[in-house]
Amino acid sequence: MTDGFLFQAFIYLCASVIAVPLAKRLGLGSVLGYLIAGVLIGPVIGLVGTETQEIQHFAEFGVVMMLFLVGLELEPRALWEMRGRLLGLGGLQVLLTTAAVTMAVMASGQPWSIALAVGLVMSLSSTAIVLQTLNEKGQMKSDGGQASFSVLLFQDIAVIAMLALIPLLAVPELSEALHHSADDGHGGRSVLGGLMGWQVAVVNLLAIAVVVVGGHYLSRPLFRFIAGSKLREMFTAVALLLIIGIALLMTLVGLSPALGTFLAGVVLANSEYRHELESSIEPFKGLLLGLFFITVGAGIDFGLLFGDFVQILGYTFGLIVVKASILFILAVLFKVRGSDRWLFSLGLAQAGEFGFVLLSFSVQNAVVPAALGDQLLLVVALSMLLTPALFVFFDKVILARLDQGQSRDADEIAEKGKIVIAGLGRFGQIVNRILLASGYKTVVLEHRADTIDGLRKFGVASYFGDATRPDLLHSAGLEEASLLVVAIDEREPALELVQYAKRVNPGIHVVARVFDRNHVYQMYQAGADDIVREVFDSSVRAARYALEALGEHPFEAQKSTTVFVKRDREGLRELAALWDPEVPSIENRPYIEKSKEVAKRLEDALLGMSESKHDEFGRGWVTPGRAADSTSSDQPVATTADNSERQGG
Repeated sequence: MTDGFLFQAFIYLCASVIAVPLAKRLGLGSVLGYLIAGVLIGPVIGLVGTETQEIQHFAEFGVVMMLFLVGLELEPRALWEMRGRLLGLGGLQVLLTTAAVTMAVMASGQPWSIALAVGLVMSLSSTAIVLQTLNEKGQMKSDGGQASFSVLLFQDIAVIAMLALIPLLAVPELSEALHHSADDGHGGRSVLGGLMGWQVAVVNLLAIAVVVVGGHYLSRPLFRFIAGSKLREMFTAVALLLIIGIALLMTLVGLSPALGTFLAGVVLANSEYRHELESSIEPFKGLLLGLFFITVGAGIDFGLLFGDFVQILGYTFGLIVVKASILFILAVLFKVRGSDRWLFSLGLAQAGEFGFVLLSFSVQNAVVPAALGDQLLLVVALSMLLTPALFVFFDKVILARLDQGQSRDADEIAEKGKIVIAGLGRFGQIVNRILLASGYKTVVLEHRADTIDGLRKFGVASYFGDATRPDLLHSAGLEEASLLVVAIDEREPALELVQYAKRVNPGIHVVARVFDRNHVYQMYQAGADDIVREVFDSSVRAARYALEALGEHPFEAQKSTTVFVKRDREGLRELAALWDPEVPSIENRPYIEKSKEVAKRLEDALLGMSESKHDEFGRGWVTPGRAADSTSSDQPVATTADNSERQGG
């Protein structure tokens, strides 16, 4: 038996280690990786079998941990600030989707209670898949990404209410059958069997009060005592003890363990031990959730799928169409515009991972028949498997059509300018505002019509059109321009724009926005003159504040960061000459050796500064009152203006 357990553990871990990284490389996400791993070791190869049901009950504890972590993230103040979209957009999505699916299921002949349970399950979307995909594509901060986050957050909260509501929908005939088939000693988990209804309600409220009050007043002394031991494993132990204890309490009084742990998470959201709790629980949550998704994949009945393939596929596509339609209508009502509207609608059109939990919960509580539950599990799994295809459809079809004619012709550019700015997002807007305020005239090109129209209301002049189009660049005066600012947020088009601009006007000075080191090297090779990494300047400023916090004088901290920026820029130009896109950096020996040399030069420069107050980068501190008396006016002088940046930036 021990050998069998070890073999099963080995198979599950092997499947995870192989399938999940491959799925992430293919852009499918970790959840789908776990599902695919389960399918491979279960129905396809047959390495695991009936034991998956028992393992799934254990792995469901990962969902309890997930809801505890969700609660930790939900500070009451943050929830209040999001209340508009959270309650309006999220609430309407769950309500309308539940109603639509419920009516569709009732139309197929099912009772209202079963139809309502199915509607609740199918109203949820995949938090894990959607958030991961949005982050990978850099769309989390877009309007569509923020709207998606609001809906997913509301859905996570709504799961708690669904777990409380679903048992009330139990069908008497199913309850009786389930009781006879499952009476094997697992019944009687609740201690409230002999109490009247009002007594049960009082005990439930008392249990919730214990969680809330105890979490607020007793957790801090407990965590402080454990932290005093300075043993990290003890903090992990007490975090697990907290979750298991609350789950046990909720189970004993007949409530959902997820409800208790979620409430505990919300109560502890403002605790100074919150991050320690998150880091202690996260690995267990990830492994248990991964195990849960593997068991779901392993439990997919391919015989049932191919036995009724057309019907199940029809249910899946029908669900996606219904959800996407409702989401699109809500996007219009809540003024989500342009491509963000489609991103929001298609991104949330699948069923979610909580669907597996709620379906199992519904079958166990005699709400949904087992046969229907098996069919719906297939629908949930298939809709999640189709999610990457929906994002590909958005990228290749929707965005392509919107970009072609967003949908109007490019504006006529009345007069050419010496300064051309390509892109008017957050980056381009700041550059444009500073240049305009300094008295310079700019020609701004932006391909999002809604952005153009919105900024024109604030008096910001710009022209609609794709800045990578040669004819539009010609109309903007690229041939005669002295400066080009490339502020578009797409790598390849930005690179092509720089290459074209330098080919048409070799003397033009190009300031380009980039995303990482590889993009820097590409831009240098393309001919860009000044390159701005998105987070580089803010990171340098943060390092300067860190040095000051460690006791360095503000002027010395400023000199250190100045040296770093200068040396880093010099090193980047040298490394760009050795960088080869066809050879991985870890295999490029000349690049590696030059990197070591650049790092050593930087270290020597920074250490050398501490040995002398007078060097090439500036002399020692001069008080503001005596700055005017200085004879070396060309050297940098630190004044109170240096520190005003902290408030303004």
